[in-house]
Amino acid sequence: MRMFISIASYCDPVLGFTVARALAHARWPERLHFGVVDQSPAASPHPLPDVGPARLSYVRIDPLYARGPCWARSLAMSLYDGEHWFFQIDSHMDFDQYWDERLIACAMGLLPGRPGVVLSAYPNAFVFENNQVIRRPATDKVLAHVVKPGSNFEPDHPVLGFEAHPVDREEAVPGFHVGAGCLFAPGPFVQTFPYDPWFYFHGEEQALAARIFTHGWDIFHMAGQPVYHLYNNNESGAPPRPMHWDASHDSQRQQNWWTLEQRSRMRLAALLAGEPLGAYALGHARSMADYAAFSGIDYAARTIAPQAFQPLTMAAGTQPA
Repeated sequence: MRMFISIASYCDPVLGFTVARALAHARWPERLHFGVVDQSPAASPHPLPDVGPARLSYVRIDPLYARGPCWARSLAMSLYDGEHWFFQIDSHMDFDQYWDERLIACAMGLLPGRPGVVLSAYPNAFVFENNQVIRRPATDKVLAHVVKPGSNFEPDHPVLGFEAHPVDREEAVPGFHVGAGCLFAPGPFVQTFPYDPWFYFHGEEQALAARIFTHGWDIFHMAGQPVYHLYNNNESGAPPRPMHWDASHDSQRQQNWWTLEQRSRMRLAALLAGEPLGAYALGHARSMADYAAFSGIDYAARTIAPQAFQPLTMAAGTQPA
């Protein structure tokens, strides 16, 4: 079974490392298809390794014309070519041995009786020390998403903050939120949830989680997730990577990032209100009232119940309403 790996990279010096490590640690490298959108200057592109038995679909765009992470992820998704599995990752990742086999096995175990499943989380961290990869896991079990403590709805938009909490479980835990930089699903995910390019960044994951839930698919946080993330901080050991919204980049564009962000917030509000957004709309298998009961996040009432700040504890076999 072949796997499509969607990577949207923005001026990322670690892009080549990510592709090389995915290949080196895959159980079936010959089954991988990398879809890379590389937003880097023509004068200094970040070279990719020879992907060998795998396949590469590559698009380079000058950062001046980039329109944010979701737009780039939408382009990367368009390179999908009917593979059995879809894996969306960031361009600064590391992988355990046979990561592909482990993701597929977990998803296959959860699929029976369900229209679809999504494995997702904010991954454990890794850093570089003396050019060596050092893992810094918060847990070797489950990382489950919760609303950040103290969060409340702002009066002018529905964007919330989320974080990952360790859960002492040996099996997958149901979830109500996704991490867009580490999302694994069966290939039909691409047709069911085409990536919305009108989002910018904030609110992206809330929109996707709501669409997944209302279409009747289930989100899970797996135990021992075999993927790691290089966080952009002083401890990373890598050169700081620029962001799309950095002032030095943004000042060169005709439309600034804040305009895109404001549009994105309105897009999220429209989606959650059930407005007809075509292929990017909510589903009809479950309602947003069902989502509120399941997650504790009630977008209509703009309230957050205590359960939203805690990982779900129900068994993996439990079906949401």
